[in-house]
Amino acid sequence: MSGDHNAHQKPTSYLDNKMKAYIGRFKKSGDRKVDIRIDYWDTWNMDHTLTMIIAPMLKQLKATKHGAPLVDNEDVPEHLRSTSETSSEHHIDDNHFARWDWVLDEMIWTFEAILEGESKFYDHSEVDDNASLRVQLNQMKVDTEGLQANEERITNGLRLFGKYYRSLWD
Repeated sequence: MSGDHNAHQKPTSYLDNKMKAYIGRFKKSGDRKVDIRIDYWDTWNMDHTLTMIIAPMLKQLKATKHGAPLVDNEDVPEHLRSTSETSSEHHIDDNHFARWDWVLDEMIWTFEAILEGESKFYDHSEVDDNASLRVQLNQMKVDTEGLQANEERITNGLRLFGKYYRSLWD
C-alpha cells in the first residue's frame, strides 16, 4: 500500500476544507494508491464522520456480495439459526446466507440510526422557549422506552460490526 496520509494540514482554499480519501483499485502487484487527508475538524465527531462512510459501504457490500462468512447462531433470531442436526453450528445450511444478510441489515440499520440521531425520541412541542432551561427540560417529553430500545439495538449492531469486521469482504 502506498500513499500519503496527511493530518492537520491547513487548508489553502475552500475546496481544501473537505476530508479527502482516495483509495484506488488494486494493481497487479497487489498495491493500491492511497491518498487520505484528515483535518482536525474531521475528528470532532469522529464516530459520526466514520458512520457517513461506513453506512454506504455496508449497503454496497450487501448489494454486491458474492459470499457469506459463518455467522454464530447466538447473533441471529431463532428462525435463522442453523438447521443442521450436527454438533457444529458452523456449516452451510438453508439459512447460511440469510444469517449474513440479517447481520448486515442490523449493521446498516445501526449506522443509519446513528446518522439520524435521537431527536425523534424528544417532544419539544409543549416547551416554552422563554422559560428557563430547567423549566424547558421539565416540559420536554421523552420516549424513554423507545430511546432505550433504540440504544440497545445500536449497541448490538456495533457489537456485530466489531465481531464480523474481518468478514466485511466480497
